[in-house]
Amino acid sequence: MIEPVQLVKAFERNTRIIEMQTDGLSHEDSLIQTEYNINCLNWVVGHVVQYRDEMFALLGHERLMSPEVSERYARESHPIIEDGPDVLQLDELVALARQSQDRIADVLGSMTQDQLAAERADGDRTSTVGSRVFFDFFHDTYHVGQTELLRQVAGVDDSII
Repeated sequence: MIEPVQLVKAFERNTRIIEMQTDGLSHEDSLIQTEYNINCLNWVVGHVVQYRDEMFALLGHERLMSPEVSERYARESHPIIEDGPDVLQLDELVALARQSQDRIADVLGSMTQDQLAAERADGDRTSTVGSRVFFDFFHDTYHVGQTELLRQVAGVDDSII
């Protein structure tokens, strides 16, 4: 099984990629839509934080986002097509991503292999806590990968990380 410290480092890599891919972009840049049916950069970064909050709840820790904000960035929420009162500023989302990473380091960094191996109900089946956290990392990576393309959609045209 993967060690908790390895998970912390893997999530840290994703957080640094979010920071690099959003560097120099404005909030307005984060709202640019593609011609394809995908969400904008703002939603993607917010969704990463929102999903990390789901992991914190699973592990018995407090969420960073309020329920209202979380709902805006949740799976299957309506795409963000313009700014509005329920849309967080890009710099705020990046700061939340960093805060979530700090919490990941605290929470996962203090977990033992036995805690990760503990079984838990997962819908109509059971899985280990570690399996679920590893899936959460996969999900995190999936969306962090989208940030590279969405940076280019903003017209940056810089070198790929």
